[in-house]
Amino acid sequence: MTLKNITRWGAVSQAFHWTIVLLLLVVAVVGLTMGELPRTPKYFWVYTAHKSIGLTILALALLRLGWRLYAGAPPPVAGTPRLQAMVASVTHWALYALIFAMPLSGWLYDSASGLRPFRWFGLAEVPKLSPPNEGLADLANDAHETMFWVLVLLVAAHAGAALYHHIFQRDDTLRRMLPGRRARG
Repeated sequence: MTLKNITRWGAVSQAFHWTIVLLLLVVAVVGLTMGELPRTPKYFWVYTAHKSIGLTILALALLRLGWRLYAGAPPPVAGTPRLQAMVASVTHWALYALIFAMPLSGWLYDSASGLRPFRWFGLAEVPKLSPPNEGLADLANDAHETMFWVLVLLVAAHAGAALYHHIFQRDDTLRRMLPGRRARG
């Protein structure tokens, strides 16, 4: 398997993709449930974990984008209609934008809300992006929540399109992102 993205996504791109997918699932579940937790010490630990995972996703997304710029992207599967390839490309870049914007809006919310200093997984203090500002905190929080639901819709469309190609088109679109899979015969 090649590291670069020639005819399929290489091992590094696959590792970034599936690691970010897994972390997005974890941070989403935590984010959707943490508001219901009683205000105990565990509550603050869960919030810190949510923020720490979010910033980890941001760092991985930066590395992933750098890798993609270096390693390129494989061309669409042969026979893919031009419009479909264009929609896929726009969707991919929109996913990148949201994967960057979500943690940044959460970080801005944390900063502007004037909460105690945040330590990434308890290890390193994360600098504030803003002094306390209630209006900015509300705006960042609203943006964070709205972008989450847009991200959910885009991820569902992305996964649905991959499954459509795999099940109905019977092409290698999905197979090219799965580790250890080879093109169909």
